[in-house]
Amino acid sequence: MLRFLTNKWVHIGVLVLLLGLAVFYSGSNHEIRKRLQFATFDTYNRLHPRPTLDKVSIIDIDEESLVKLGQFPWPRNVMADLVTNLKEMGAKVIAFDVVFAESDRTSPEHIANNLPDVENIESIKEELKKLPNNDKVFSDSIRDAGNVVTGFTRARPEESLRMPYQNSKPTFLMRNKDDFFKHTFTAPGVATNLPEFSSVAAGNGSFMATPDVDGIIRQVSLFNVYPPPNEKGVKSNLFPMLGLEALRVYINAKARFLIKSRKDKGNLDTNYVTRIANFEIPIESDSKLWVYYRDIKDEEYISAHEIINKTASPDIQEKIKDKIIFIGTSAEGLRDIRSTPLDIFVPGVEVHVNVVEQILQGKYLKRPDIIIGVEATIIGVVGLLIILLAPFINVIWLGVFTIILMGGMFYGSYQAYILEGLLIDPVYPSAVLSILFLVSSLLSYARSEVDRRQVRDAFGHYISPEFMEELTKSPELLKLGGDTRELTVMFTDIRSFTKISEKLTPEELIQLMNDFLTPMSDLVMESRGTIDKYMGDAMMAFWNAPLDDPNHARHACLTALKMNEALKPVNEALQKRGDEEGTEPLYLNAGIGVNTGQCSVGNMGSKQRFAYSALGDSVNLASRLEGQTKAYGLNILIGEETAKQVDDLALLEVDLIQVVGREEPVRVYTLVGDAEFARMQEFKAWQAAHNGMLAAYRILDLSCAAQDCKEAKEKAGEQLQAFYDIYQARIAEFTKNPPPNDWGGVYVAKSK
Repeated sequence: MLRFLTNKWVHIGVLVLLLGLAVFYSGSNHEIRKRLQFATFDTYNRLHPRPTLDKVSIIDIDEESLVKLGQFPWPRNVMADLVTNLKEMGAKVIAFDVVFAESDRTSPEHIANNLPDVENIESIKEELKKLPNNDKVFSDSIRDAGNVVTGFTRARPEESLRMPYQNSKPTFLMRNKDDFFKHTFTAPGVATNLPEFSSVAAGNGSFMATPDVDGIIRQVSLFNVYPPPNEKGVKSNLFPMLGLEALRVYINAKARFLIKSRKDKGNLDTNYVTRIANFEIPIESDSKLWVYYRDIKDEEYISAHEIINKTASPDIQEKIKDKIIFIGTSAEGLRDIRSTPLDIFVPGVEVHVNVVEQILQGKYLKRPDIIIGVEATIIGVVGLLIILLAPFINVIWLGVFTIILMGGMFYGSYQAYILEGLLIDPVYPSAVLSILFLVSSLLSYARSEVDRRQVRDAFGHYISPEFMEELTKSPELLKLGGDTRELTVMFTDIRSFTKISEKLTPEELIQLMNDFLTPMSDLVMESRGTIDKYMGDAMMAFWNAPLDDPNHARHACLTALKMNEALKPVNEALQKRGDEEGTEPLYLNAGIGVNTGQCSVGNMGSKQRFAYSALGDSVNLASRLEGQTKAYGLNILIGEETAKQVDDLALLEVDLIQVVGREEPVRVYTLVGDAEFARMQEFKAWQAAHNGMLAAYRILDLSCAAQDCKEAKEKAGEQLQAFYDIYQARIAEFTKNPPPNDWGGVYVAKSK
């Protein structure tokens, strides 16, 4: 199952499935996604806020004004003074971010009606009733100013006392406005001004705030529907937001909003647009506008008491003249504190200021419907690129490439924000890329672990742990089939194994084999060799595969030298056992054949079961050389190509032999010591006598050959005594029976 899941094509299939799901849900409005998306857009707004426009000012009912004028709400005659004074200072529009929903309880008439019935009170009541009504004074000031915009806000249905006043009815240029009404914001109830205020005002708009899931106001409804559609017997009307209505009055109090759908819109246009005079405002399908905020400084606020008390400086008067004036409050107790992308605590009036300014500047943020498709396309294209590269490049480079792509998406999104005001979400596509990368990395890791496990299973008992570590770094080498490369192949075999095995029980024989093969195997693995197979009492090993070993011939030869030395402890244990049992001890001695040449190496067998092995003529020759060690009385025989690659070792040429199964003769050598032994004068003298023997032997100078053989045998000490006995016998035989005239010095082997 794990092998199936980590198959390369299954790997790609899983990633494609994840990518398909990500593209399918690219338009999701899940809260987590929205929060991340909004956080990104907020960051862009903070990094690149809208430039300042000096056409709007704020009259602030601040803490200082409350201290000097008393608690709010103030008497309506005070509000009338505020309107009148602003008009006299040249305010172009005066917009109230405040609702006056009830009669003024500080009005003289109201006070008179609530005085207790005491002696001489009637005259006082009559005098109070002769004084102007505060609401009437405020209403007159609104009418006389001619530029006041009143507002209304949401309320519970049971608190709704009256319909909002509609000063200007929008004109629709669309076949069916029902869809527009259906998706436009509506409140269940409203809190409106007294009719005597809104009926004489130049405009009337809503200031209903609709924060996003995190409480931050990023979009405002430019229009609101009230009452909610589908209420029986009541016709729904469309009301502009306070800022938009203030802008209409600023441009032309008699103007009307024109709302139309875009028939020939571009790809990046919104579905709807509202026009007032020369200003065309893009709005989303739900009539919302993304607010492009700037930071409004504290010094831009004008304290209300300075206007009411006429203590405003000339500089303040300049901030009033020909401006759109919003009257709001920053006092915390009046509960008009909102959160924006630039600050989590700002007076709500700043939202209206930003809306009006961005319209006057023509600076808009847009997220038209096509953006969702653009994001899905980005996810699909870039995701496919990651998927295609995943199986073929290193995970580190894939991670770097993924990070670069994610950085590119954020950079492109930010540039689109700056240059076109487009809100393109880089977070969701980046999250998808991250998930694809992580899943791909996990699957690659799992596949790599499966490959490594297969390598360990296949080679764990045949190569050294250090060599295994190198091999597991390149598991792709383990595949059915292989290649042709130069190997040094070794065969070892126990001498007289049949005779030895006859004297042992099966358990003893198995133990003996283990005692023999264990040190032999250890030596092979320690020298970067690979054990091919065990064949009863024999072993085959090779060097330079599966990983490269440029010194393969040398490693094989040094291993051969150590093998019979490694058997000494085993033979000592066998001798001790024989002495204890009173039997003749059994000694182990190995014949070793080594040859170098081109071989076919790889995993051979079937798809169900295969083994790493080597085949070829060079392998066969190594086997034949091992078999000929008995014929020459030697422990080691190596081929000519091997000898060429280790000519610094102590080598002696043995013969020119035609082995069974080959027509061409091969020159073979024996190995009697390492490089240090080869530099000794004793060996050089021995080698000279040995080579002299062979040279005389091959030209049939038999008397000289006999003399050199005797000398070489003496210099050999305990080594090669049986070998020189064989040559002495050959020389004696040739002396009696000379070989034919065409004899070329080749010895023809009769057995393997």
